Amino acid sequence: MNRRGLVLSVLAVGAAAFGGAAWYVSRPQPVTDAAPVAPGVNDVLIRPYSPILGPETAPVTIVEFFDPACEACRAFYPVIKDMMAQHGDAVRVVIRYTPFHGEASMEAVRILEAARMQGVFEPVLEAVLREQPRWASHGAPAPGLILEIAASGGLDIEAAKTQMLAPGVVAVLNQDRADVEAVGVRQTPTFFVNSKPLDPFGEAELRQLVASEVAASQG
Repeated sequence: MNRRGLVLSVLAVGAAAFGGAAWYVSRPQPVTDAAPVAPGVNDVLIRPYSPILGPETAPVTIVEFFDPACEACRAFYPVIKDMMAQHGDAVRVVIRYTPFHGEASMEAVRILEAARMQGVFEPVLEAVLREQPRWASHGAPAPGLILEIAASGGLDIEAAKTQMLAPGVVAVLNQDRADVEAVGVRQTPTFFVNSKPLDPFGEAELRQLVASEVAASQG
């Protein structure tokens, strides 16, 4: 989240997903000329294991560097879902773990990886985000709290306790950490759309960049 304070001061969670108030919409600025990142960086934006929301063959890919404890990530989730609904099979979202908020973030990421193994990633993700104010106090949540919350999304807690510690999960965390450094991500969420960085940052800019990429893919 780091330098998202200004955004968070006016960005509220969408009513459809979390019962919030009005959305912050930043001043529209042209983003269609955004340049893709350098080829070497592009290679590390997506890994074969990265969780994907939406059709794997979608022509437009949003890569989100995401921290489950990040308030702005929670706030942008309904925006992402709305864009996916708006553009149908043209858009997919790739999640890259960026646990900047300490042990609570790390535990949540491990739980999400267990959920991915169990085939319940998306409902568990939504449960974790919905209840984020309960566990993501940027400190240490009560033992077992995030697991209990994840169970409401369909996670098998007993299986998850083993899966969370699997060598494969450790490898995912280590690789994502290395890729965060390689790309130069310093705050969450950070978005790339078809390898183009979202800059300037904002909901309106993200919607515009996605729409322009969808239009280009259909032209």
